[in-house]
Amino acid sequence: MAVVNQYKFVGIDNSTAGSALTPLGSGIPAINETIVIKSILVTSAGTPTVTIINNSITAIKSAQLTANTTTELLTQPLIVEGGKTFTVQSSTTDSFDVAISYLNIKKEVTT
Repeated sequence: MAVVNQYKFVGIDNSTAGSALTPLGSGIPAINETIVIKSILVTSAGTPTVTIINNSITAIKSAQLTANTTTELLTQPLIVEGGKTFTVQSSTTDSFDVAISYLNIKKEVTT
């Protein structure tokens, strides 16, 4: 079995209130993947609150954003296990951007 490490970046421009964004694609990494999120940067035109949910557990609750300011939401890396959900949700329709830098650790079967 080979392990492949891929450093990745994903960004989302959001303008929908209350919708659960899934920045890692379907929101569920494949069972053979482990995601190590290093950074979650959020920039907003308004003042919404942002909530981060990892595997049905609220990891960051109602982080208040300041208009026209970029905010780092993490102080430590966040692990998302394969087969578990990861979502970002806003409280208002204020437009905001989410930028996530992460390491994707994939276990691949080689023959």
